[in-house]
Amino acid sequence: MPFGSEPIESGTALALSGGGFRAVMFHVGSCIRLNQSGVLAGLKRISSVSGGSIVAGVLAVNWSKLTNDGNGKFTNLEDQFVSPLRTFCGSTLDTWSIIAGALNPFKTASEEVVDKYRAALGLGVKLKDLSDEGPRFVFNSTNLATGSSFRFSKPYCGNYRIGLIEDHAFDVSFAVGCSSAFPPVLSPVDVELDPTVFTKTEGADLYDQIDFRRKLQLADGGVYDNLGLETVWGRYDTILASDAGKPFELNASISAMWPTLLLQVLNIGMTQALALRKRFLIHQFQSGVSKGAYYGIATNIADYGLADGIQVSPQKIAELSNIRTRLDSFSEKEQCELINWGYAVTDAALRSKTQWKALPEGGVKLPYPDFPLNA
Repeated sequence: MPFGSEPIESGTALALSGGGFRAVMFHVGSCIRLNQSGVLAGLKRISSVSGGSIVAGVLAVNWSKLTNDGNGKFTNLEDQFVSPLRTFCGSTLDTWSIIAGALNPFKTASEEVVDKYRAALGLGVKLKDLSDEGPRFVFNSTNLATGSSFRFSKPYCGNYRIGLIEDHAFDVSFAVGCSSAFPPVLSPVDVELDPTVFTKTEGADLYDQIDFRRKLQLADGGVYDNLGLETVWGRYDTILASDAGKPFELNASISAMWPTLLLQVLNIGMTQALALRKRFLIHQFQSGVSKGAYYGIATNIADYGLADGIQVSPQKIAELSNIRTRLDSFSEKEQCELINWGYAVTDAALRSKTQWKALPEGGVKLPYPDFPLNA
């Protein structure tokens, strides 16, 4: 089958955005609510970018360890998923990796990050060895040479312009490391390959230019698609998009210094590309082409019109959506509030926009009630 031409399937796919450790905690809260609804265990695909890929990586390597209660809900999600990620996000990853990479002539900052994923989160499992049960995990990075996505998954890795690799030995930590290699300090990740490992696929217009297959220069998947949508829409009839990406920062007085102007121009371009993807996805929902829901860290939960939903103050939403997107230590308060917010907005989106309208057993309750969101 040509690369990227899978037919539309009946089932649900989840897209997890980038956004550093902030996104990790937000997506953890979302997954807790998806688990309560029975959605998580039934997913067909999880497509992820950057911080979302850290979440997906932990799910991927622990999927076979999750215990299903027979009703489509995992009973040990806290031990196998939530707790490891909370511990990990309580440490600083980016600064120490940058320093270590600068001091070590034999290892880059991105390689230091990959090693941390292996050691701290157990992501050293080969993609080929992931469980055949459960969803297909797709970790998205950006191919800087082709200006498009390079994806890692169990059956194949590749880029539609240069072909795919079916016989690969990449592990989950490397895939997550490439997906979260935020420029300029953690990317590019240089990957030297035997060009013959690629298979030419339909539409691979750069396959015959061997240099594109000889060396890959990969960066954070959010550079190309910060929602991770490209590998899910048009493939499954139901899509859930969890977005913890950075909102555009308004500034009434932009500095005339060229570095500031350049950054602002780049931010506008990336923001508009993301906005177009969101508009297209929401249009698909509204037109009936696809089912599902979009929910974001900056979403006004009142817009869902759910009378019995969790109340979250606009001030708290603004506060949480502006938390830094770095890979540095998050306090207990930051973690718990972000998890609670991801849980709350996922609940509102599920029950107002999808077929999963039932309340969880015992009602909707924040995972961490000591950290309310209406203060």
